[in-house]
Amino acid sequence: MRYPASEKLEIIRIVERSHLPAKQTLDRLGIARPTFYRWYDLYQRFGEDSLEDRRPGPRRAWNRIPDKVQAQVLEMALERCELSPRELAVTFTDERRYFVSEASVYRLLKAHDLITSPNFIVMKAASEFKDKTTAPNQLWQTDFTYLKIIGWGWYYLSTILDDYSRYIIAWKLCTTMRAEDVTDTLELALAASGCDQAHVVHKPRLLSDNGPSYVAGELADYLAEKDMRHVRGAPFHPQTQGKIERWHQTLKNRILLENYFLPGDLEAQVEAFVKHYNHQRYHESLKNVTPADAYFGRAETIIKQRERIKRKTIEHRRLQHRKLAA
Repeated sequence: MRYPASEKLEIIRIVERSHLPAKQTLDRLGIARPTFYRWYDLYQRFGEDSLEDRRPGPRRAWNRIPDKVQAQVLEMALERCELSPRELAVTFTDERRYFVSEASVYRLLKAHDLITSPNFIVMKAASEFKDKTTAPNQLWQTDFTYLKIIGWGWYYLSTILDDYSRYIIAWKLCTTMRAEDVTDTLELALAASGCDQAHVVHKPRLLSDNGPSYVAGELADYLAEKDMRHVRGAPFHPQTQGKIERWHQTLKNRILLENYFLPGDLEAQVEAFVKHYNHQRYHESLKNVTPADAYFGRAETIIKQRERIKRKTIEHRRLQHRKLAA
């Protein structure tokens, strides 16, 4: 219980005038002795004004994001509502050269009711691939997925994805899922990566499932001619191709928001999203760099730059806190 200064002073005077010992008087008043003697010491040293209740207000956190920066984060969130809190934090750090953490962005957006739940189910897969790649073009994953065009039927997207960087090297929209479609996509990938011209010690290995187009002799002959090894996942275990399966999910979450009536419309939309995915979308498993950054060797430089921005931002916040506290 907190007492106003007037009551504290009255209690002190009662104790001073009482013929009983201070302990008995305080027991009857229901006042703890340490509390009373703290009041009494303040009264004797500084007078009656010192009995005023000076409750310490909430301390200002030294690492608190300034109001101006919070407003900028909210403005960016409203302009780019497609970004998650993680992507927004990284984008803000890169573009504004000011570090904000994913947790801070999440709390800020939640406080302003700007957090929305995803409208898709997250696909579960194995936590990690047993034989990890250590550089681009060591292992390529490939698979088909299907997309519908109104009045035309099903079309099939064949994709070549670099396992190390998750970079989409090549893709082709097909009307069938034959081995010829796979080899056509591989030709595009070899040309785009430069592996068809540059002298390399080992050509990329190809990882696929056991679909008819991937077990066909025509594909086996093509890979032997190109000196490429072929690895197939275990039957009924799509987690082996988890990265390209996850790419298909990411693609469809965006592509299937619209209906398509011409193959050219779907192809243009896929092309635009592949460009966005490769060059703009920060990937959490790549330490929040884009697949293109990882594929072309820019990731380490970007991550070090962010660390410098983070240190500089924290030093600035600490300095501002000390100025306000002085």
